[in-house]
Amino acid sequence: MKFLASTLVPKQSTGAGRPPLSQRDRFREVVDLALWAERIGYDAFGVGERHNPALLSSSPAVILSHIAARTTRIRLVTTVAVLSLTDPVRAAEDYATLDHLSDGRLDLIIGKGGDPVAPGVFDVADADLWDRLEEGYELVRRLWREENVTWEGRFRPKLTNATIEPHPLQRPAPRVWHGSATSPRSTELAARWGDPLYSANGLRRVDHYLDLVRHYRERLAFHGHEPDTALVAVGVHSPIITDRSQDALAIARPAYEVSVREHFSDRAAFPFDSLEDFLQNGSALVGTAEQIAEKLMGLQQKFGNQVFGVGVEGFFSTYTNELGSTRDHLERFFAEVAPILRSEIPSTIWETGPVAAQPV
Repeated sequence: MKFLASTLVPKQSTGAGRPPLSQRDRFREVVDLALWAERIGYDAFGVGERHNPALLSSSPAVILSHIAARTTRIRLVTTVAVLSLTDPVRAAEDYATLDHLSDGRLDLIIGKGGDPVAPGVFDVADADLWDRLEEGYELVRRLWREENVTWEGRFRPKLTNATIEPHPLQRPAPRVWHGSATSPRSTELAARWGDPLYSANGLRRVDHYLDLVRHYRERLAFHGHEPDTALVAVGVHSPIITDRSQDALAIARPAYEVSVREHFSDRAAFPFDSLEDFLQNGSALVGTAEQIAEKLMGLQQKFGNQVFGVGVEGFFSTYTNELGSTRDHLERFFAEVAPILRSEIPSTIWETGPVAAQPV
């Protein structure tokens, strides 16, 4: 089993009551977070692309490039890159450059994007987002694999004998995952190309995400790919781990209530009736190390995943006093829970070591 940390770089970092950081200091805090993630045992660190005044993650390629210069082992991931809003030529160039600067440590997760603010910023119609994603991804694939590309689509000027430089360092081209949260359009696109899938498994009931993963595997078979060996990643929230389960619940309960009020002004829009419902039927990790390991093993049996995305700045962590407390729980996670999952669930991806340069 492999583990991915990710952040959307909210302007204010984890920790209720902390004084606001300058944007400069907040970026440096995120870089320090990536260094810490590499040190404690995460296999990958992700930055999600958002174009929203509440967040500082409008340029994940730039942030990850700086992290690449400060780290040596950890994979660098976009969680997600919003190709529906981006010129695919620009995206192909930026992420190919990042692949070189990181010695071939890039994995790209792409998606339509779920931020209601962003389409208006780019003057993109909501109705076109899925089509733009599909068209843009097809062009990125070709630009990463071919020279002298001639192409014409709906949403950008045509290309005639176009070649981007650089091509990615990794050969074959960097792995591209498809972010899946709400729609079978994402699972269909991933299955069409035989690409891996990242199931957000965030703030809906687990059965919702399982239905999308089942659809993905069904469509893989339809398109002639092998569903049983498909790569799947699954997200979960940052853990709260204590020696006694009742102590973990006592920490989580006020954080749960504050987070629901913060994110769901209409409580009816949140699909869980209580913290206990969220623990049983959602992706919250609260309890003893043994309970959390058991829950993750159960999720893996359902999803068949090789990667867990374990949050570092998320649902509970934003409201648990200080950043240090979240890190304490995660350090305990990697000391007591991760070794069990690594020994029980083999993984075939993200071997360590730089990629040797190869000619195009």
